[in-house]
Amino acid sequence: MFAVIKTGGKQYKVAMDDVIAIEKLPGDAGAAITFDEVLMVGDKIGAPLLSGASVTAQVIDQFKTEKVIVFKKKRRQNYRRKNGHRQQMTLVKITAING
Repeated sequence: MFAVIKTGGKQYKVAMDDVIAIEKLPGDAGAAITFDEVLMVGDKIGAPLLSGASVTAQVIDQFKTEKVIVFKKKRRQNYRRKNGHRQQMTLVKITAING
């Protein structure tokens, strides 16, 4: 069975024992997280959310992604800006799908 959850402005299709990287959520390694914004469980589709459905997960790790270089340039204007960004992420393992 699978579910579609919404977190961090994105949607993820998850199944039991899946390990996914999502945008940072509070919690240390080993903490349990419950996702209440469930859009779909198996054949049941919400409009837009399913009432009473939830997905529980366990936090595995908090980490940062690889650096993304942001480079801006305007030719012949002596304008150059170089910036870097590392997004903070949370690695979670899906433990239960209730719905």
